[in-house]
Amino acid sequence: MPIERITIDRSNNQLSIEFADKFQQNLSFEFLRVYSPAIKAAKKGQPNQPVSNQKMVNLVAIDTVAKHGFRLHFDDTHNAIYSAQILEEFAHNKARLWQEYLDALATTGHSREAMIEIKQVL
Repeated sequence: MPIERITIDRSNNQLSIEFADKFQQNLSFEFLRVYSPAIKAAKKGQPNQPVSNQKMVNLVAIDTVAKHGFRLHFDDTHNAIYSAQILEEFAHNKARLWQEYLDALATTGHSREAMIEIKQVL
């Protein structure tokens, strides 16, 4: 389904996506970051470890990429191309995918919370 509109809602840290059939869904920046297509491709054939510590991630910019979709740029320097098809899949399966992510974090002992490295200067 073609995407009619994408709106960045920085106050709620989410992307609002409206499809041609008027179906609309909000996807958090964290959700989009942990389900990045680039991560899935890089981990192919490796143990399934969830992307963790992304609760505070922000979306910096969105670029259209010809017919391929949208490149999302995150403030942790990660970026990936999200096709309209994958965004539609995420929109329709948001609740299930989010629960799978939370379950994977619990199973592996990882956390959503952002990690801040603190160094003591002597």
